[in-house]
This record gives sequence, structure tokens and C-alpha cells, in this order.
Amino acid sequence: MGLFDFMIVEIAMDLGTANTLIIYDGKIVVDSPSIVARDIRNGKIIAVGKEASLMQGKTHENIKTIRPLKDGVIADFDASEKMINWFINNIPEIKKNLFKPSLRMVVCIPSGITEVEMRAVKESCERVNGKEVFLIHEPMAAAIGMGIDVMLPQGNIIVDIGGGTTEIAVIALGGIICDKSIKIAGDVFTNDILYYMRTQHNLYIGDATAETIKIEVGSAMEELEQPPNDMLVRGRDLLTGKPKEIKITYREIAKALDKSILRIEDAIMVTLSLTPPELAADIYNTGLYLAGGGAMLRGLDKRISQKTDLPVYIAEDPLRAVVRGTGVVLKNIAKYKSVLIK
Repeated sequence: MGLFDFMIVEIAMDLGTANTLIIYDGKIVVDSPSIVARDIRNGKIIAVGKEASLMQGKTHENIKTIRPLKDGVIADFDASEKMINWFINNIPEIKKNLFKPSLRMVVCIPSGITEVEMRAVKESCERVNGKEVFLIHEPMAAAIGMGIDVMLPQGNIIVDIGGGTTEIAVIALGGIICDKSIKIAGDVFTNDILYYMRTQHNLYIGDATAETIKIEVGSAMEELEQPPNDMLVRGRDLLTGKPKEIKITYREIAKALDKSILRIEDAIMVTLSLTPPELAADIYNTGLYLAGGGAMLRGLDKRISQKTDLPVYIAEDPLRAVVRGTGVVLKNIAKYKSVLIK
């Protein structure tokens, strides 16, 4: 152990399109929306995370809320770097340090990411004092976070539905055998709801309201055993311009989301069709695992199960499965050397 090893702080980060989560010392210390609010006049970041998300859709012309990540990759380099920096510096243990500690980081990235995008993530982390930065693919992290032993010679299929991308991967022996990444995920569901409200009800609503609808009455099927209650939605009437309120049911939202869910199902079927036969035989027994925020959509597990004829299991805390897995890898870097991307 070198003299400065005590200065190295280890963190695991799930840099997501919708939320960023950071684990430090085995605990989730940051769980915040990936949003920053910037003052356009001087380029200063005035709020990050939860504070910035409250400003969404309510800002005046000098303040702009930005989501620095799009489809799981960095779209705004400057804003993402400031956001990562802000999150890390607000971890209580790091805050009270006089010196800025060096960081050993494990960060997860989408499996469909390009070399250039990968470098952008790495550089962003190095600039916030990351001395050692390891990257891991999201489906792999999700599998580890769900307690699957990814090192076994046994096939498992993971579907991770995040904010920007849906990652589907068949994993065995610590590697990804075949994978597919599509840009249909939580954000697209939100847009589907916005579009549906405009076209079917002439009601103009904001992103935050659409997100709430998705959580409260979102559904993947028009018939549910335990349906949620109808929901009152307020917005602006497109015909009269007045504020108005309507009542919507989960069946309507299932209709609104149908096309996007079909595309996720198709991507799962394509991935299954590319799976080597020995692994397909394993998957027939092990079933399919769902992670990510999108896994919480009512009836989605049942719908995918009907489509694939496989048992479907949802991670017990789907939103945090990826970051938990990243945390496990951070603790046992030597064991999981093969799953990390250099």
C-alpha cells in the first residue's frame, strides 16, 4: 500500500439518461435526476439534480434546463462534466476532505455505445479526478446487481429498460454473447403519452406531467388483474387555450405505449434468434430478467412472457439493479476483471 493509497476514494456510478446513481462505501449516496439548470447569460450551472428537475418546464428565458445525456451517452460534454463533478463533490465523505481525493471509479455505459462516446465518458471522469476509471456494460452490471453469477457457463438474457435506451443482452462466462441496444425506453414512453394526450384529448401537458401519468397509470396491457385507479390530468386545452382537467384510464395509456413496446418485443425476439443453441437451451430454463425503470411498467413482464414463451422475472429494485451491480464489481475488481472494458 503506497503512501497516498488512503487518499483514493472508490465510487461506482450509473450515469443514466434519466437518473444518476452513485455508490460510495457500499451505500447509495447519490440518486438524482440527470438534469442541470444553466444561466444562459454567463454559462453558470445554477442547479443540479432534484433542484434542477423541479425547474423543468417552469424556467424563464435566461435559465435553461438541460439533460446532458441523451440515449445513455453524453450529449453535452461541459454540462455532464459539471454535473458529475457536482454529484461527486456533494458526497458527504468527500465534502469534508480538505484535499480532493483521487477516485477509483467503475462507471456503467450502454452496450451499443461507440468508441468515441466511450472515450467521452472516460475523459469526463478523469477530469473530475478519476485516477483509475473502469467501464462496464449496463446489462452486465444489471445481471450482477440481480445476483446472477455471470461467470458460470450458463446463458442468461437480461433486458434493461432505462430512460434513453433498452439494452438486451445474452450473458455467459463473464461476457456478452449477443446484444441489441435500441433507443426506445422510458423517454420514448413519456413522448408517446404527450402525443396521445394532444391527439386524443386536445390536451397539452408538460414532460413532468407525462412522467407522472406513466408512473401512476402506465400499463403495457389493456387487461390487468390489479388495475390502477383512473387519474385526473391537468393541462392546457389546445382548442380554447384554457387550463382544463380530464380523467384518463390505464387502458388509454396501454394504447398509447403499444407501438413502442412492440418494438422492444421485436428487439428481444431478434436477440433470441441470434443466441447460440446451447445458450438458448439454458435460457429456456432460466427465463428472462427485466431491470431498469421501464421494468416497473404494469403488465410488461406478462406481455413479454406471452411473446417469448419464457418466464419473466423483474429485479427486486429494478431502478437500482445496475448501480448495485456496478458496486459489487467495484468491491471485487480482481474477480470481475474480465467483465470490465479497458
